Amino acid sequence: MSFEGQVVFITGGGSGMGRLAAQRMADAGAKVAAVDVNEAGLTETAEGREGIHTWRLDVTDNQAVLDTVKEVEDRLGPIDRVYNAAAIMPTGLLMEQDTETILRIMEIDYNGVVHVAKAILPGMLERGRGDLINFASIAGWGPTLHFGAYNAAKFAVVAFSEVLHHENRGKGVRILAVCPPPVATPLLDQATSKPKVLELGKPIEPGQVLDAIERDLAKGKPFCFPTFQTKLAWILRRFAPGLVWSWVHRVEGS
Repeated sequence: MSFEGQVVFITGGGSGMGRLAAQRMADAGAKVAAVDVNEAGLTETAEGREGIHTWRLDVTDNQAVLDTVKEVEDRLGPIDRVYNAAAIMPTGLLMEQDTETILRIMEIDYNGVVHVAKAILPGMLERGRGDLINFASIAGWGPTLHFGAYNAAKFAVVAFSEVLHHENRGKGVRILAVCPPPVATPLLDQATSKPKVLELGKPIEPGQVLDAIERDLAKGKPFCFPTFQTKLAWILRRFAPGLVWSWVHRVEGS
């Protein structure tokens, strides 16, 4: 698929999903604005690809987001696609996790999505075209032990994205929340409390997620569940939450 000449804005571009999205988009001909607080990671992302341009950006700083978006559009042109991929995932039981960490997860994983969407979406709507891809998670549908703070942030991303999708139907902009299971990226290394649920299956590859995004954008869906197992987990959580919680407690031995 060609994205020749399109401008793509990617948060969390210094590693993981954001890095692969940036590299794929650049290889497809896009002008990529990769942003992150991880400047060393951004350098690695852009290595050997002239189409990737980097900015240091803390997505929790709304004014910095507004300023960076303006600078990107002044330099590269109007933004055609956004990947809101910046996230952190420290784990821990809620009463053992410090309050600062719990709130920091919300600031990055949810507030950052809001800041970027509010900065870029108005221009897309005015032009009548564009893609806004918000990274939620299956954790945004199914809460589990050790992931309470991350669950809360991703639940917020799911709700924000769903309402945004329906508020802007028929306006030419595709708005999608992608809800993957665990993905083989450095984000998993932040699960320091060692939740046993992460030991049950092999994480999927980042490329599977990006392929699924293209599939579901083309279908106009509000949500992307990259695998059959992820969709099944979503169904079970909706219709049999007690059964899911019984399974979680057995897995975690609680």
